[in-house]
Amino acid sequence: MPRVKRGLMHAKKRRVLLKRVKGFEGGKKKLIKLAKTADTRAGAHAYRDRRVKKRTMRGLWQIKIGAAVKEFGLSYSKFMNGLKTKEIALDRKILSQIAENHPNVFAKIVEESK
Repeated sequence: MPRVKRGLMHAKKRRVLLKRVKGFEGGKKKLIKLAKTADTRAGAHAYRDRRVKKRTMRGLWQIKIGAAVKEFGLSYSKFMNGLKTKEIALDRKILSQIAENHPNVFAKIVEESK
């Protein structure tokens, strides 16, 4: 059986890891043991926070819609209920964008939902 030297791949693995943790604080950016754990934790947080971001954005859209609807003397829940009963199928993201950028169009939607 021929001998296999693995120095090249080992160095490459370390180089890739250190590139990923570039910019981290202290020894986490230059010591392999610390860099490995820092990279794993960073990946876990990134995975989790991609999902949390969706939750946060939905909350923000609700706040924007609620603020825009207050001007018409409605609450957020009554407005959303009105949309459901009139079968107006606009999601919260679109509604918040309309409320923010096109107030006259949003006014028509609110009148329709009453």
